[in-house]
Amino acid sequence: MEERVVRPGFHGRVYAVVRKVPAGHVTTYGQVATVLGSPRVARHVGWALAACAPGDEVPWHRVINSRGLISFKGDTARGEEQRRRLEEEGVVFDLKGKVDLKRFGWTFPGQAWPA
Repeated sequence: MEERVVRPGFHGRVYAVVRKVPAGHVTTYGQVATVLGSPRVARHVGWALAACAPGDEVPWHRVINSRGLISFKGDTARGEEQRRRLEEEGVVFDLKGKVDLKRFGWTFPGQAWPA
């Protein structure tokens, strides 16, 4: 039986994983979830990052969706801030607002980037 991934302390574990993503790179909600033990909790990763407090020093902006797009769910100000932060780190967006995951995607040790 698979160990339950979303349990007390989940947000802290998400933040610890996201802090490993270096500046100028991105990862996906699914990649973070996989590192935590289940690719099926990607949505929970997003909720954890949305709950970041300003002083948490979590580079939440380095996590995007698997299509290479920013997911802002109606919060355009946060989406604009995320894009600004990524661009300041050297991440490039194409004309459709997409990041090339093969170029800017961060793979965690022991993991391959999805094809």
